Amino acid sequence: MTNAPLIVILGPTACGKTRLATQLAAQIEGEIISADSRQVYRRMNIGTGKDLDEYVVDGKSIPYHLIDICDAGEAYHVHRFQVDFQAAFSDIQSRRHTPILCGGTGLYIESVLKQYQFTSIPVDETLRQQLETLSDEALLTRFNTTSSAYSSLADTSTRKRLVRAIEIATYLQTHSFETAPPTPLHYQIFGLDLPVEERRTRITRRLHQRLQNGMIDEVQALLHQGLTPEQLIYYGLEYKFMTEYLTGVLTYDTMVERLNVAIHQFAKRQMTFFRKMERNGLTIHWLDALAPIDQLVATIKTSLFPKLS
Repeated sequence: MTNAPLIVILGPTACGKTRLATQLAAQIEGEIISADSRQVYRRMNIGTGKDLDEYVVDGKSIPYHLIDICDAGEAYHVHRFQVDFQAAFSDIQSRRHTPILCGGTGLYIESVLKQYQFTSIPVDETLRQQLETLSDEALLTRFNTTSSAYSSLADTSTRKRLVRAIEIATYLQTHSFETAPPTPLHYQIFGLDLPVEERRTRITRRLHQRLQNGMIDEVQALLHQGLTPEQLIYYGLEYKFMTEYLTGVLTYDTMVERLNVAIHQFAKRQMTFFRKMERNGLTIHWLDALAPIDQLVATIKTSLFPKLS
């Protein structure tokens, strides 16, 4: 299987990406490269859905990369992901195994497939402080009036990413930026698609399972170990709402209700970004996430290795 391209498996939260990737890896000498912006952090396990038990298939451990590579509270960003991805990708290829990039952070996936180079532009703390006072609507207006070569590439789906987009666009207005020719990267993208109602059911069920399995204790431990509420709230979703519960801002029932809604909204934004990737020229082969896992694995193998299927 060593002549395979990079295999990409993406989809919204709770669609079964990890299970498909690991089952596929077990059959083709594959190794997983995680494309999840929060699974890079140690001690953030339940809330980020690492599901490390799925990396054992029929008693065989599936190698994985870019999970548990930095401490909670440490800064991690798309440029660092690009560097870490390239190191993992080269390492896997050196052992003649098949790299499988799997995750739901569309920006990270697109950054390596499109080989974005603007991500190395430095942070401007002064500008960020100025932008902090603006509303989301004002930020979007400012970005739309800051024309640059980056404008059509930017992800503005969250406030944090919108601020970064303005930062990059502003930098390019006054600085030249040399880009290197892209290195050819052969890949094939598979997306798992779930009916909306099924996705909603899975998200809500999984949230209650995680609450029962110690997710609140995980966040409490992070606070006891020295992370500030502000640091945890920065990570959003589970860490934001549970920190607000643990610090007395929200009642338990309100926390669960708001978190459930927020995860549904997050999944919708993920799908919106994947559609944007398609508009940007990336072909995604969508698969029915409700199909049996063996069928999904066989479909991918047939697409990638028709002569061997």
